[in-house]
Amino acid sequence: MKLSLAVILGGVLPAAALAAPYLPKDDAAVLERLPLRRADPAAAELRQRRATLAARPDDPAAAAALARRYFELAMAQGDPRYVGYAEGALRPWKADDAPADVLFVRGLLKQYRHDFQGALRDLDAALRREPEHIGARSWRAAIFMVGADYPAARDECRALEPLASELLVAGCRAAVDGATGKARPAYDDLKAALEERPDAPRELRLWVLTRLAELAWRLEQPAAAERHFRDALALGERDDFLLAAYADFLLEQRRPQEVSVLLRKWGQSDNLLLRLALAANALQLAETRTYTKTLAERFAAAALRGERLHLAEEARFLLELKGDPVAALAAAAENWKSQREPRDAAVLLEAALAARDPKAAAPALRWLDESGFEGARLRRLAARLR
Repeated sequence: MKLSLAVILGGVLPAAALAAPYLPKDDAAVLERLPLRRADPAAAELRQRRATLAARPDDPAAAAALARRYFELAMAQGDPRYVGYAEGALRPWKADDAPADVLFVRGLLKQYRHDFQGALRDLDAALRREPEHIGARSWRAAIFMVGADYPAARDECRALEPLASELLVAGCRAAVDGATGKARPAYDDLKAALEERPDAPRELRLWVLTRLAELAWRLEQPAAAERHFRDALALGERDDFLLAAYADFLLEQRRPQEVSVLLRKWGQSDNLLLRLALAANALQLAETRTYTKTLAERFAAAALRGERLHLAEEARFLLELKGDPVAALAAAAENWKSQREPRDAAVLLEAALAARDPKAAAPALRWLDESGFEGARLRRLAARLR
């Protein structure tokens, strides 16, 4: 069911999107600058880490530290170029007997590119070298959640209990319980754990607050969800996933104007540009045409590179902005093969409903029945399909 995006969009793409790639004549030519400014603390940190690695090119710890920082920027800003830089930093260490931190970051980069099996192998290798590696355990749990392998994710949460803070363990358990019919106790337990750790690191607080917001939203408690989203934003940490989740919440609450304000500076992220486009479309703004054209070009360029990292977003784009439910269903069904989180189920159910093809929704409907997932919106979509 995997279709070429050029076929799916059927003539929407400008000729430039299908032209031969530009090859600079000078190796020193600057093609594009990343959004970090020189005075930005993150830019200064990157310069320092690059200098350290340049001075010690055979030091795997320096390479892993630089690659990890690039990965964090990719996650925070939704910019995959940082992943390419991270992969470059780790290129000398390709063997499975690399140090644990190199294997760990290599696993993170593979999961970013949706090579989930490769990521699990690297994380497993990191744990063989360093059995108490908390990051490897946590990310294995996250990857199992993406694939809806809840027993395996729960096993990783148990393995974290003697190693990690109670708040991190509570967040891990809440993620599993929240997807398997125990959203209310998951929310209550995680909220209590956060209240007991007011000194928790900012990054951990942001992650927990985002999980709480999603659980409250799932439990149809929009006021609580909004409070958690705003508390997470108040931490001042740029996070692509948080912004996308809050934008989706606002769109469902029919507050597109707030989405436009929230995301107006973050159009370099495909995930956030999609939400900007959806908000502009709801408001009938002239920018809708520009956003839609840019998204079409980006999806086409990714397809030409052989990358399909945002199939769920592509499906939403095709369904809600291009009005092509058949193409949207193809993208959503392809996405479901590797990603089975609630938002992936939602776009598959919506596309199947719009395409009048209930049979195509069978995998997501089966997941909904077997998991015990409690989201009211998905339950309503399922009832309409059935």
